[in-house]
Amino acid sequence: MLERLNEAMEHIEAHLEQPIDVADLARIAVTSEYHFRRLFSALAGLPLSEYIRRRRLTVAGAEVLAGERTLLEVAIRYGYGSGEAFARAFRAVHGVGPGDARRTGAALCSQPRMSFRLIIEGSSSMQYKIVEKDAFRVAGKKARVPLVHQGINPAIAEFIRGIGPEMLGRITALSDQQPEGIVAVSDNLDPSRAEGTELDYYHGVVTGLPRAEVPEDMDVLDVPAGTWAVFENSGAFPQALQYLWRDVFTQWFPSNPYRSRPGPEILRVRPSADGTEADAALWIPVERAAV
Repeated sequence: MLERLNEAMEHIEAHLEQPIDVADLARIAVTSEYHFRRLFSALAGLPLSEYIRRRRLTVAGAEVLAGERTLLEVAIRYGYGSGEAFARAFRAVHGVGPGDARRTGAALCSQPRMSFRLIIEGSSSMQYKIVEKDAFRVAGKKARVPLVHQGINPAIAEFIRGIGPEMLGRITALSDQQPEGIVAVSDNLDPSRAEGTELDYYHGVVTGLPRAEVPEDMDVLDVPAGTWAVFENSGAFPQALQYLWRDVFTQWFPSNPYRSRPGPEILRVRPSADGTEADAALWIPVERAAV
């Protein structure tokens, strides 16, 4: 998988002067566009679109400083329809406009070329299982919140605090299948997975109840039948939990014949009595990868 991903990275470098279709990159990597975006983001630490933009403007910056082409020629060469649009994008990455950079020989920011390799440390093992699950529903309360990659999400924390104990008890009573009890469900995320983009967050339970039997004052998410990869870990809270999702995409997916598919991600956390430790289970919708 990583070899094919690196071939896609080479394709990016060879086509920085042209529009880059993510579907072409996914075909080179022999995976879906959905999984390619997610895997890249997890491995690189930034969205694919942002990496391409930074690489394009890094190379364009070198041409600006070289002075062999006019600024408008450089702008058009790298896909900008006007000098103004190029100047805005250039300034956003380099902190200085292209004209000033050429006149003063300013130091510019550089996005290095990326390639990927898998480092096996052997210091820990990841417990997982593959589950075929019939269609089910998530029932609970929903909020649209910004995505936060590390630490506590303030919007989610505030939302949960607003769910009273009476409502929480009624929601919990609807749980009738795995993963049991209250779960955190993330759905409808932006494909870029960029910090600050929004997602639907459900604080609820997994249930087989018909939609008509779920109380009207609760939100419901219908989830079709499919395959799920279930990852479990235990450790210091919240550190171990924060690394679980990252490790799934940076270690497990590149080493196993599966890819992620569209669908909600379900997280069940059981903190210890003192809140310093926790057991966690992360459910990711998957499908067999192409051979």
